[in-house]
Amino acid sequence: MRSPCIIGFCSPAQPRPAVQPQPPPSTMPPRISTLHLPRRPVQLRDLRILPRRLQSTKAPSSAAPTAPKAQVNLKAIRSNPSYHAQNCINRNYAAYSEYPDRIACLHHDLVTMQQALRGDRERANDLLAQIRRAESKEHKAELVAQSQQLKMKLSAAEEKEHEIEHEMARLAAVLPNATSRLTPIGAEPKVLEYLNPHLAPGKDGAKPEKEYKSHVQIGSELKLLDFSDAGAVSGHGWYYLLNEAVLLEQALINYALFLAVKKGWTMASTPSMVWTHMASACGFQPRDQSGEQQIYTTNDGRHALAGTAEIPLAGINANKTILASSLPQKIVGVGRSFRAEAGAYGLDAKGLYRVHEFTKVELFSWAPSPAETEARLAEEGGELANPVFDPMLDPADLVFAEMLELQKTFLTSLGLYARVLEMPSHDLGASAARKIDIEAWMPGRAAKDPWGEVTSLSNCTDYQTRRLNTRMKMNNGKTSFPYTLNGTACAVPRVLLAILENGWDEERRGVVIPEVLRPYLGGMDFIGKKK
Repeated sequence: MRSPCIIGFCSPAQPRPAVQPQPPPSTMPPRISTLHLPRRPVQLRDLRILPRRLQSTKAPSSAAPTAPKAQVNLKAIRSNPSYHAQNCINRNYAAYSEYPDRIACLHHDLVTMQQALRGDRERANDLLAQIRRAESKEHKAELVAQSQQLKMKLSAAEEKEHEIEHEMARLAAVLPNATSRLTPIGAEPKVLEYLNPHLAPGKDGAKPEKEYKSHVQIGSELKLLDFSDAGAVSGHGWYYLLNEAVLLEQALINYALFLAVKKGWTMASTPSMVWTHMASACGFQPRDQSGEQQIYTTNDGRHALAGTAEIPLAGINANKTILASSLPQKIVGVGRSFRAEAGAYGLDAKGLYRVHEFTKVELFSWAPSPAETEARLAEEGGELANPVFDPMLDPADLVFAEMLELQKTFLTSLGLYARVLEMPSHDLGASAARKIDIEAWMPGRAAKDPWGEVTSLSNCTDYQTRRLNTRMKMNNGKTSFPYTLNGTACAVPRVLLAILENGWDEERRGVVIPEVLRPYLGGMDFIGKKK
């Protein structure tokens, strides 16, 4: 049985003041008023700090900023509720499938109410005009009474309007993104291609032609990994990297950064903690639909440890308007990722595959939406081609392809046998319209499934920017919402796992280091057993 995964952090900004024992009333010193202070120059002893006063002093608190006001496209939902209801079912969000119809009904109620109130508002304005023109006090008093009564009615109706609008926004905010036409519907992914197919160990990818070891065994034998002591210190799902494994982590980070920077990406090191409303706007909820803990939150619920650098990177442009001409903006970020669900998946719970904390290099981009390209082509007198597959109409597709190529280059150059998958609708989560995963062959997992995810790539269209209120000013002066894309450049533990298991040399009892990493390791090409 899983234990609760909520980890509380007492806010350092608001320590509990120490309770001081009070002396009996008869012995309490008299309170000194500033009016009775002696009129003399201030001396050093007057500035001494009393320990008792220090203990009761509170540090200034850090107030949470106002959360971005979500700009969910309610019109699109209520104009086609059947599509959005089916989309919820297709994406394994069946619990939300009634929300689109509910939004449509609420909007109908709102319009009906507003139409009915239009006459009351006109009547209220007419009464105000009559009050100004009233000739007698009696007539004026009668009109004022009518006006006040009507004002109370309008106030109650406006409050009801706000309630309906708030409820529609609440329901719409949790609905998943629309799904790409390229995404397979259901639970089965589509294999797009294999990387390093010449390294395939067998026809089905599960029959090794040489002897392999689990990375847990390798890490123990070569003194690279320590799960036992980490378990005693931190609990299950935590680990120590030791000796050359520490160097390998840094080498993988630097190599991933090198590949991205070479293609023009800007580097960033991201915060590990974010406001919970930032995580929610990106599609990350504290708990999933089954109630399982997903992210670590503070006791007051205001902060969360970032599950991925995607969250702090997406937040950079929250509540901002950026120029369409400056897009795409591309950042490669390095950050620590925290996952609360580690240890809940049987074989995945062993070793490095599913852990609570790890270093990840993340690719993140803001790209122009089709709205900007449509406006540009209209100004230039161009003709619109296929709105789904034409890269001229959807420049985000070009960024998506560039990110995928970076991922493939990284894994191919490491000498890993891998497969590229178009992920099905059940695995998209809330924010992605399209998602491609790459899984590496991991012989230590052959008893269950030899394939393990090492990268993921998502096109979130305007799902995140609408919820973060990130706007894009187009060349024609109008504003729209840019697209966001995110992808893994390197999730260190899983790539390290694959390198250890695939690089194991049984005869030499060690691991061969991929050639592309050797320059980052001072030329080291092999990790052997310690003497």
